[in-house]
Amino acid sequence: MTDMTQPPKKYGRPDDEKVINFMKIATPAAIFSIILTIASLFFITTKGLNLGLDFTGGISAELNYEKPANQAEVIKALEAAGFKDTVVQTLGTQKDLIVRMPEQADLKVEDLNKAITQAVQLPNNSVKVDKVDSVGGQVGNELYLRSAGAVALSLILMLVYVTIRFEFKLAMGAVISLFHDIIVTLGVFAMMQWPFDLTVLAAMLAIIGFSLNDNIVVSDRIRENFRKIRGATPIEVVNIALTETLRRTIHTSMTLLLVVVAMMVLGGDGLKWFSITMFVGVFVGTYSSIYIGTAFALWRGLNRQDFIVQVKPEFEEEEIP
Repeated sequence: MTDMTQPPKKYGRPDDEKVINFMKIATPAAIFSIILTIASLFFITTKGLNLGLDFTGGISAELNYEKPANQAEVIKALEAAGFKDTVVQTLGTQKDLIVRMPEQADLKVEDLNKAITQAVQLPNNSVKVDKVDSVGGQVGNELYLRSAGAVALSLILMLVYVTIRFEFKLAMGAVISLFHDIIVTLGVFAMMQWPFDLTVLAAMLAIIGFSLNDNIVVSDRIRENFRKIRGATPIEVVNIALTETLRRTIHTSMTLLLVVVAMMVLGGDGLKWFSITMFVGVFVGTYSSIYIGTAFALWRGLNRQDFIVQVKPEFEEEEIP
């Protein structure tokens, strides 16, 4: 039997459960995000991205060693033979490697296989060179444009999805937060001049998915609370929703970070930049889902009426004079 002497619960929550006032620093967070975005755009436009061979064009070759080979030794052997700026990655095992390098203007395609085969020879470890391919700059530029188009299309489709699923104000906030995540992550890569290749692009799309998932969870709780909580201001409803989803956000972010750190330490060169991109994106995405997506929706006037279905009368009574 319910004890009627107990004080009523505030907005349906027990009195001992504290609601974190996330929106208290919404304005400083917005200013910080604007500064961060401007700084990122500055580095992107002035320094530019250090595009990898996937976008600029170059040469790739697959190596199959008889015994496990050290990537550093292969790079050293290639540099000794005159091949500069080479990238060596594993293809599943240390015996199967892939070499990527800029175009060699002084070598013909038919001589390239022989030159690479001679360069990658290691003591007491025979090697077979397969699939020597040359990718021109035109193909790289086309790939770059298609990649940018894929990211833009994903943002548009996410805007449509969140609008249909929740509300347009929340959808705009979610897309702005995703755009913020992309710009800031690209800004870090431009500032540090880290190589930007297809693995980084794949990580960028993964960041979009991670951040969108966080935005959807928060938006779903905001919609639910607006429908069930009466007498609370929109800011209070949003703070309650963020507090209720905070534990889930922390668990998801920490679990993902553990995997990312494991890839950074144990993944080798093949997963290095993918894991670094994800590491940056997890922090940026978690922050943006709280202080950009929801804060923008509140700034646009998000309220309870946005989630209540308005029942229109079938007819209106006319006053008879």
